[in-house]
Amino acid sequence: MERPEIYCEIAPDLRVFMASGRRGGQAALRTDGVSSLGHVVESLGIPLTEVGTLLVDGRPVAPGHVPADRERVSVLGVERPQPLPGPARFLLDVHLGTLARRLRLLGVDAAYENLDIGDPALAARSAAEQRVMLSRDRGLLRRREIWAGAYVYSHRPDEQVKDVLGRFAPPLAPWTRCTACNGLLERADKAQVHDRLHDGTQRSFDVYAQCADCGQVYWRGAHHARLEAIVAEALRDQAGRAGAAAESPS
Repeated sequence: MERPEIYCEIAPDLRVFMASGRRGGQAALRTDGVSSLGHVVESLGIPLTEVGTLLVDGRPVAPGHVPADRERVSVLGVERPQPLPGPARFLLDVHLGTLARRLRLLGVDAAYENLDIGDPALAARSAAEQRVMLSRDRGLLRRREIWAGAYVYSHRPDEQVKDVLGRFAPPLAPWTRCTACNGLLERADKAQVHDRLHDGTQRSFDVYAQCADCGQVYWRGAHHARLEAIVAEALRDQAGRAGAAAESPS
């Protein structure tokens, strides 16, 4: 018996995942008549975390739909900002340390594994803590046990921050989290933290913050201007997105 043939139209923003010969966005595929549409999409190299709506002959279907012969499938990208079923909390794999620190700088809850603990452990933590798994590893994002996931498209930290903030629009609260451990910062008097400071630092600065979890101390040091620029850009982008949303027709 001849296998069913379906016709797929892939949204432009998803074509980057496809093999170079298929990046025109259109593909006629033979299926086995048993596999789900979600499996078919993943076989094209597209993580389901990046898929928003699946349409079959113009009607929305779930990833578990089993395609029939001659069905026309449209694979659309995720909505931006992407709604989440809970607070915007993230988990980043070992390759995204700079992104984790920048998200924390902006007050975003960003857990980070600085050791390669393996995909099963990362997926289990995502599920247990209900965190969005951020990764450039498509195999990790295909694990069914993750709570939610998102592919980080760029390898450049500046672009990574824009991508995550644009996709999920988490509330920003700069200078409230420890960039080392993700704990919350508290204002600290110089006397409280003097044993953690060098003499030059004690003479030059009077305003400090300390992490309630790991004890790391922060002050406006030599790198503060660069960090201020990162924060200012993120806040401008956030305001721009909010303004665009307010102007768009409902």
